[in-house]
Amino acid sequence: MTTLERLAQWKHDSVITDAQHDVLGALVRRDRFSVSLELNALLYLGVLSISGGVLWTVQAQFANLGDTAILVALTAIVGLCFWYCFSRALPYSADEVESPTMAFDYVLYLGCVVFAIELGYLETRFRLLGDAWDAYVLLSAAVFFGAAYRFDNRFVLSLALSTLAAWFGIKLTRLGVRSADSLRISALTYGALVAGMGAGLNRAGIKRHFLETHLHVAAAALFVALVSGVRSDEMGLLYLAGLIALGAVSVGGGIRYRQFAFVAYGVVYPYLGISLKLIERWSATAALGYGAVSGSAMVVLMVYVARRFGREE
Repeated sequence: MTTLERLAQWKHDSVITDAQHDVLGALVRRDRFSVSLELNALLYLGVLSISGGVLWTVQAQFANLGDTAILVALTAIVGLCFWYCFSRALPYSADEVESPTMAFDYVLYLGCVVFAIELGYLETRFRLLGDAWDAYVLLSAAVFFGAAYRFDNRFVLSLALSTLAAWFGIKLTRLGVRSADSLRISALTYGALVAGMGAGLNRAGIKRHFLETHLHVAAAALFVALVSGVRSDEMGLLYLAGLIALGAVSVGGGIRYRQFAFVAYGVVYPYLGISLKLIERWSATAALGYGAVSGSAMVVLMVYVARRFGREE
């Protein structure tokens, strides 16, 4: 029996799916296959490497190069990146738009990262805004949001959301707020804001495919904040209740819209929160035993759910 015949038999016996059969068959026949994912990964790593090199040069060589040379070079990089994007971008559309070239998204991402480096350098060297320097971070987030929605770029959208999160953290620190509960409330506010922005823009018909990115970021912020609060002496039970309620919403939405990641969020994070609450007064031995047994059960459950999703999709 040849390998192709064996694959056909496995497919007939439901050992492998149709998609797996097609992929394995193509490999056995040595058909051409796409390396788009690998090339995109290399481009992304290249952008990160260039950005890291620019940042190192600015930090290590500013005394030798001088402010003028550094600012002119950074401005030139940002200008060239945005010129490339505006000159090649397709007309704006509220719907999803394909990138005109393979390098387009990464050139835009590089321009945004270098723009942030330049703003940081300006404030570090010249203190233009003084105590209000966190406005640079908010300005960066606004520019990144605008670029993400104009050029339909999820990389830059993620950068915008993370920059907005950084502004929340900086603002709290500058206001002298350092308590754990205040930080959690800030994270919950940020998560709700990000989810609300995504839902509002989705309802308005603007880049509806960005909603998933908004919800992933919001879910991470909300779940982490709630899990971190379940062992609080005063509000632990309230955080736990919120965690379970959010988990139920996440699981329900994940099942309804066929998004396995949100089902996983809604199961794993509440499990962590409940476990932390249960074992806070247990002995180390009991806690380890519980972790081994319940963790294994959780892995089996998630594998089962993932397979069910895979078969149904």
